[in-house]
Amino acid sequence: MSQLTNGCQDSSKIFGENVFNQKLMKERLPKEIFKSLLRTIEKGEPLSIEVAGVVANAMKDWATEKGATHYTHWFQPLTGKTAEKHDAFISPTESGSVILEFSGKQLIQGEPDASSFPSGGLRSTFEARGYTAWDCTSPAFLKKDGAGNVTLCIPTAFCSYTGEALDKKTPLLRSMAALSKQAMRVLRVLGNKTANRVTSTVGPEQEYFLIDKKHFDKRPDLIMSGRTLFGAKSPKGQELEDQYFGSIRDRISAFMRDIDIELWKMGVSAKTKHNEVAPAQFEIAPIFSTTNIAADHNQLVMETLQKVAIRHGLVCLLQEKPFAGVNGSGKHNNWSMATDDGVNLLDPGTTPHENEQFLIFLSAVTKAVDTHADKLRASAANPGNDLRLGANEAPPAIISIFMGSELTEIIESLSKGKPTRSHGQHFLRIGVDSLPDLPKDNTDRNRTSPFAFTGNKFEFRMVPSSASISGPNIVLNTIVAEALDEIATKLESASKKDLNKVCEQIVTGIFKKHSRIIFNGNNYSAEWIKEAKRRGIPNISSTVEALGYMANESAEKLFAKYHVLSKHELHSRYEIYLEHYIKTINIETQCSISMAKRLYIPTVIRYTEQLAEGILNLKKAGTSTTVQEELLRKITSHLESAGKKLVALEAKGKKAAGIADFLARAEEYRDKVVPAQLALREDIDALEEVLPAEVWPVPTYAEMLFGD
Repeated sequence: MSQLTNGCQDSSKIFGENVFNQKLMKERLPKEIFKSLLRTIEKGEPLSIEVAGVVANAMKDWATEKGATHYTHWFQPLTGKTAEKHDAFISPTESGSVILEFSGKQLIQGEPDASSFPSGGLRSTFEARGYTAWDCTSPAFLKKDGAGNVTLCIPTAFCSYTGEALDKKTPLLRSMAALSKQAMRVLRVLGNKTANRVTSTVGPEQEYFLIDKKHFDKRPDLIMSGRTLFGAKSPKGQELEDQYFGSIRDRISAFMRDIDIELWKMGVSAKTKHNEVAPAQFEIAPIFSTTNIAADHNQLVMETLQKVAIRHGLVCLLQEKPFAGVNGSGKHNNWSMATDDGVNLLDPGTTPHENEQFLIFLSAVTKAVDTHADKLRASAANPGNDLRLGANEAPPAIISIFMGSELTEIIESLSKGKPTRSHGQHFLRIGVDSLPDLPKDNTDRNRTSPFAFTGNKFEFRMVPSSASISGPNIVLNTIVAEALDEIATKLESASKKDLNKVCEQIVTGIFKKHSRIIFNGNNYSAEWIKEAKRRGIPNISSTVEALGYMANESAEKLFAKYHVLSKHELHSRYEIYLEHYIKTINIETQCSISMAKRLYIPTVIRYTEQLAEGILNLKKAGTSTTVQEELLRKITSHLESAGKKLVALEAKGKKAAGIADFLARAEEYRDKVVPAQLALREDIDALEEVLPAEVWPVPTYAEMLFGD
């Protein structure tokens, strides 16, 4: 199956072979056309229809040479998934034959039906028109499916007939523009004359589970909801800590190898792969790229993981908490800012206390996160994450920043007006003569922190594993743009001779006011929850509560000011995500009811009948039945309890579904229906622990997590 036979040499040859990248454009486009397109990509200059026509023809020729028969405008609606409508290149002629055509208009604009995608009131059902627009900053690529069909995929934005954003890409691009504008104002005042643009960059680490498809197919809860709604704890979990970074099994290694090949061909720089903490859990991580490309690539990573898993007889689970009692999955969003001439604005250098530019940008991020912690938390909210956050495996629902000892020392000194210093480069001496001294980072890592500085970037560890990274990065870009805007305004009003003094005042003032958000300790501890409350840092525990912070007056002003999301667009997303929560919990509820009625309770009834009959026969034979009778009493007790809880769950689900107001309905599902489902689960899981394995109707945790 694998196409790599000569290691790294072959991987370098196949990387990007299915991408219409700049190298290919330069080879296939006329010189002036290429230059014009490059100006559009790099400087945002308008793209003429004439240039688009030449590009489209070259793109079509390349794609058809590689076996493509169709093209699609590949976009990201508010479902969180990707969408595509395939059109053939063929065009009929008068002679009754066909020719292959692809025009500039077809490249830059498409028209999918907008009425069947979530719009949150932006579009009525009868108003169907929507448009996709080519995002030429993200290269077109080819996708090949399992049947051998090759499709040219053109990354696009998706908007309504009236111009509102119906997708995740449009506000992401807007937020990147806002960040660049404000960051450039700061850089110009600080004397940077070479940079023309600042981009946010992201490297999203993706966690996921793999289970055998034969087990998945027997679990209605996994099929319907992506997670197990029932399941007793396995005798072994992750307590031995032997899964993390362990030797990768051959079957999984073969899967990972094919994943690498598929992604490399599409230009996705998949770099790292390893076993994660939980059994059957793994991680893949790419090299950093520009945020909108990183978002596109992460969607491809998730899609490819699921498609390739099927080819290997596996199923990839991206849900945040597919198995109770073991670690769930997240997506670590490694975020930074870089100039177009290659400077990482969050790189402290060897003497961070003397790096004025670094401290300005570091203080901007600190101010942004403290001011808008509620919005950042909301960007990572979904039903699966409610099960994961704060469960001694992932950051709590409290946003805080980890800075590390050296930066914290510098910040504290600045806040108190004391002289600052850094410790320079240190080396870690291991104590074995044959091993080299290792250069030591200026700070340790803190895996419990939701927002940690890790050397030259911030790692936002709260992002849900199944979610698009666009949402969190829209928020990050926008809140940092606001902080930089305020900083730039102060710097621009300063005289040249006072600039250093004003810089110092800005940095000192920000850290003095916002240092409450910095916490370097154990975020999992109960003490931190109390301390965060004392500091006034919000603890937003549920998705329903969190989403409200993305639709309040503060959010409206923020996103409208930087032209990222209008009030109408913002509230549409609030409605969509609230409705998604409702629908998700309702699906889980109905699936729980169905499994209890059609699988678990009938199985238990049949077994109790057999057990009771056996007890009667044994009594007739004069044999003691103490053990059997005690088992029957225990099973019957849980069965009766499950029956009552099932009735209660049905009633509470029906009541919640009948509430007209979205927020009230969501709160009813959260506060009444979810606890009722968990109560039913307790008895079903207890029954699983006492019934014989051969009669239990679904695969167990032990089988799914530790099977072949």
